Amino acid sequence: MCWPEDALVLRYLPRPLRRGTPWPMVLAASAGLTACAPSLDWREVRPGAAEAVALFPCKPASHARELALAGQQVKLTLHACQAGDATWGLAWADVGDPGRVADALQALQEGARVNLSDAKLQARAYSVKGQTPHPGSGRWSLEGRYPDGKPVSGQVAVFSRGTVVFQATALGVAQASEAADTYFNALRFGP
Repeated sequence: MCWPEDALVLRYLPRPLRRGTPWPMVLAASAGLTACAPSLDWREVRPGAAEAVALFPCKPASHARELALAGQQVKLTLHACQAGDATWGLAWADVGDPGRVADALQALQEGARVNLSDAKLQARAYSVKGQTPHPGSGRWSLEGRYPDGKPVSGQVAVFSRGTVVFQATALGVAQASEAADTYFNALRFGP
């Protein structure tokens, strides 16, 4: 199913996923949609979160909603798109208190694992230029299953800047993917 660039991913998800589903689950489910473009069309995106800069291989749509993250209600914003048979996403939330950052980073990482049927995670060294150093930051390759049981591989990274926590995701990419490396290596803060 192809979808217009300005359409919301949620419009095309089955009704049970629209309300009450954890946000990482929505991203995982949206990865199952068929991509429209066979090639990657890289573009710089400045989502406005803590001066973040991302390089997406497609034009991302923005979605936001209130949800519980590490025991606190936050507004989670997601930029996501599909290209090259993969779903690319950058989600963030301001947890408002430096003492909550560790729990929020752990919840984002754990959410990715659990929402892909307890995916196996393999840690990789990772940092984003300009991030606030934190031991909970990192990048993981994962192997798991979509909610419909189909196998999926991908990569997820969590990091922070101040009290804003981020989760970058590339689902549907191989562990040794040049496109995933381009996406994750281009993430930065600042001009």
